[in-house]
Amino acid sequence: MTEPPARYDGYDTRCSAREIIALVTDEFTQLPAPEKEYEPDGPLAWQGYDASRARAAERTGEEESVVCGRVTIGGTQAVVVAFEFGFLGGSLGERTGDLLQAAYTEAREHRLPVVSLVATGGSRMQEGMRALAQLQRVARQSALTREAGLPQVAVLRDPTTGGGWATLGAGADVVLALPGVQVGFAGSRVRPPGADPAAYTAEAQVAAGAADAVVRPEDLRGALTLWLELLTGPSRHPAPPPAALGPSTDLPATGWAAVLRARSPERPRAEAYLDAYFTRRAAIAGDRCGGTDPGVLCGFGEHEGRTVAYAAQCGTATRPAGYRTAARLIRLAGRLGIPVLTLVDTPGAANDAEAERQGAGGSIADVFDAVATARTPVTTLVIGEGGSGGALALAAPGSTWATPDSYFSVIAPELAAAILKRPEDQARVTADELRVRPQDLAALGVVRGIT
Repeated sequence: MTEPPARYDGYDTRCSAREIIALVTDEFTQLPAPEKEYEPDGPLAWQGYDASRARAAERTGEEESVVCGRVTIGGTQAVVVAFEFGFLGGSLGERTGDLLQAAYTEAREHRLPVVSLVATGGSRMQEGMRALAQLQRVARQSALTREAGLPQVAVLRDPTTGGGWATLGAGADVVLALPGVQVGFAGSRVRPPGADPAAYTAEAQVAAGAADAVVRPEDLRGALTLWLELLTGPSRHPAPPPAALGPSTDLPATGWAAVLRARSPERPRAEAYLDAYFTRRAAIAGDRCGGTDPGVLCGFGEHEGRTVAYAAQCGTATRPAGYRTAARLIRLAGRLGIPVLTLVDTPGAANDAEAERQGAGGSIADVFDAVATARTPVTTLVIGEGGSGGALALAAPGSTWATPDSYFSVIAPELAAAILKRPEDQARVTADELRVRPQDLAALGVVRGIT
């Protein structure tokens, strides 16, 4: 079994902690280490452990496997946690836990985001269960920081495995990764025989919905700058609905005309609305449960100088992973105090056998719950098809608008006719009876108005 290369286009993805800090930050001030006495050769009195640590310190110039400090990235202050893989494989021990706890405490006391530059092989063998227990400390510090409404961004370096991936990496709000790096809970020496190395890469984790994006080294500082600026701009004011796009502002004469306009391939789609609404934006991807749905775009963007989160359907049947990603987005925005914009455009939820196996009902219920309990205002614009509960799940009660190119229905007119045992040619009449036109929806109080 071969590991992925530790270089990308001439860049060493196993660079030192100081080198990765210099790559992404403008200023760095190291935090002092907590004053504490440690047992000789560690809690297990592991023979030769202190000597191994001394050699690692001499080789790397660091006193532990993590370097923590206050930084400025593109004008935003933050706390950075950078792992030094050259120090005993970036492993987590008791002193590492002390440094990490101090860093998270610094972040909460000064209301700063946390950026973790992760490169670790996991827990330190020479400290046994005391080392493994550091994962609980890290998880608690991350949870406290999350509860405080502070964003956490992780950058996965080579390698990111074991408990470091399962806490600092996968537990972050936004997970970025350098190209080709090794990422996985199982390190290369403990995987099952014959395991596919390609499954343990940054690209595979993005494809599986466990990480948000692969970012090239030369783009990393810019990506972190954008993310930190977007995630540290709370605003409790609702996002205004986007203006309708398209050449026509007239309203459809019949229900069937509304359906045809919403299904037209010429109608503006979510990408066009997001491009028109935001001056810049950054996307999150994946449901953190093993799935992605390209038919749902989620992320954060800047609109008229403030941050707005978005979850936008793209006109396809929405998969369970799409609903779970949207729910993740809405809850993250709520924790950070950022309003949400949703764009509704789907013929309905995916209802094939695979969607059922992936938890279609539970994922839709999760979005209903996220919208109903949102801690910040949610604004919705129906830009195309509003097909049944699969569309309604993303619609904000009392704060939904519609465009002239949209319709909203309890079910598609053709399916409604079938359920009512009507001939196929009665779908047009059924569409009128369902009152699916934008003006009908406004008259019924389903939407607040037409943009």
